[in-house]
Amino acid sequence: MRAISFSRTKGALCAAVFFLTACSGMQQPLAPVTVNLVAINDLHGHLEAETKSFAGIADASPRKLKVGGIDTIGGALNAWRAEDPQLLLVGAGDLIGASPALSSIWADEPAIAALNQLQLRVSAVGNHEFDQGTAELLRDQRGGCNSSRPEKACHFAPDFSGAGFSYLAANVIGNASGQPLLPPYRIEQAHGVKIAFIGSVVRETERMVPADGIASVHFTDEAEAINRWVPEIRAQGVSAIVVLIHQGGETPEPFDKTDCRQLSGPIVDIVKRLDPAIRLVISAHTHNGYTCQVDGRTVTQGDSFGHMLTRIALTIDPGAAGLAQKITAISARNVLMDPQRFTADPALAGFLQKLKERSNAVLAQPIARIAVPHIDKQINEAGESPLGDVIADSQLAATRKLGARIALINHKSVRENLESGAGGSNYAQVAATTPYGNTLVLLNLSGSQILALLEQQSWLEEDRPGGRIMLQVSRGFGYRWDARQPLGQRVVPDSVKLDGVALDPQKQYRISVNSFIAQGGDGFSLLAAGTDRIDTGINDLDALSQYLIASERDGHPAGSAQADGRILRLH
Repeated sequence: MRAISFSRTKGALCAAVFFLTACSGMQQPLAPVTVNLVAINDLHGHLEAETKSFAGIADASPRKLKVGGIDTIGGALNAWRAEDPQLLLVGAGDLIGASPALSSIWADEPAIAALNQLQLRVSAVGNHEFDQGTAELLRDQRGGCNSSRPEKACHFAPDFSGAGFSYLAANVIGNASGQPLLPPYRIEQAHGVKIAFIGSVVRETERMVPADGIASVHFTDEAEAINRWVPEIRAQGVSAIVVLIHQGGETPEPFDKTDCRQLSGPIVDIVKRLDPAIRLVISAHTHNGYTCQVDGRTVTQGDSFGHMLTRIALTIDPGAAGLAQKITAISARNVLMDPQRFTADPALAGFLQKLKERSNAVLAQPIARIAVPHIDKQINEAGESPLGDVIADSQLAATRKLGARIALINHKSVRENLESGAGGSNYAQVAATTPYGNTLVLLNLSGSQILALLEQQSWLEEDRPGGRIMLQVSRGFGYRWDARQPLGQRVVPDSVKLDGVALDPQKQYRISVNSFIAQGGDGFSLLAAGTDRIDTGINDLDALSQYLIASERDGHPAGSAQADGRILRLH
């Protein structure tokens, strides 16, 4: 028998394979593709650079840096898009809401316009996107001037076109329709491969925003809502799936440490329950910077206020035709938005300058002098802050003629310290302390209900995830609490007094609170049970402004360097 030449046989086999592949339409596997993402979270309308301390891997101690600003962010994206024009910018929520006056006095329309210029593609909604209710969120998405804030909407520009990017919310469900209020996911494409982004918001949003604004929707479990859409996405031939979620965690590790391993907080449980197809989770909400590993998945967050962006490179195996495109590798790192490193984007620098010029006429107007150069919002060990005292007093003063005897505010509604300039505190400084636009609500509680309400506070860091949640109280009201006692029994009953007299458990007291906690926000569910409720329509910012003006006019400017001692901690 004649020997068969291996070379001739190999050539014949190759020819046959080529013939069969060509005839059947099959393609050879393609080379892996790198898709570049950049993530932003918790911008909160911070359009200007600001100074903050950071401690990176190479830093022996924290260093103060001027970082952020939409012009610098634009410059960084310009540099990175020069490397990859198909780079995708994505967000993880709280891009607007609780914003500085530069954006908030225009209903955050400048922040959305800036994000449009940055070419943001998709973003999860955050809890602060719901601050003004679902109708206003939909206006932010779609545009138009029919707003719950007519005094602010469409004043920066005569029309408002809305967000050029897509808000996503898999776990915000319409009560009537049973369907998501916003798209649960969106499929984007870069370098010939498809990537699905699923969005979700912290389930506890219903406790964080006014209840009447979200009455038409409910919030479901984040992981369950995300997993629900994975089969539909995969049925479309997309296996590269990224989660954008407005929930997060904390780690003691530096913001620029790659593959950190000490992440803790609510995000960890959520990630562990996600469908195995999900390899990357871009998180937010806790204002931390990290790039961590949780159960083999990459979990990132880029601090807040535009201080840093997260650069992410996905290696995707596109496979042959008809085969899944899988993420095979992920690298991620946080990059500080340093104006010394990135050349400002000229268009965004011009936009910011125009915005500041338009705003200065309003923001620079002095309102009143305060008693000290700086009134601090930080609570002391007892749970009281100097600025909390002032704001509670301002809300009592605004509603006293309507019958209020006590004013209570949640300290988390106090966003910034109150500073004083040469001519006193101006509109911008005052507005920064209370940016939510809440109105003041009057309601009745009995003395026993007030005692129970105080017990709903989160007294210590370990009492509740998210830290201490304390009520600031107005002048004339006060109490003592014992840190050694168990939750629910910490208030010393006979110490709860109004104008020096212990509260009568059966007597009704008229209380002034902001519209957020009036509906049970921040876990103060007893306030939702208050009777004879009246929404006064008085804005909390207006109440504070008028109080500061009246205090200066009366010769006793408001504020002090220390808390007043209305709340006393034992042990």
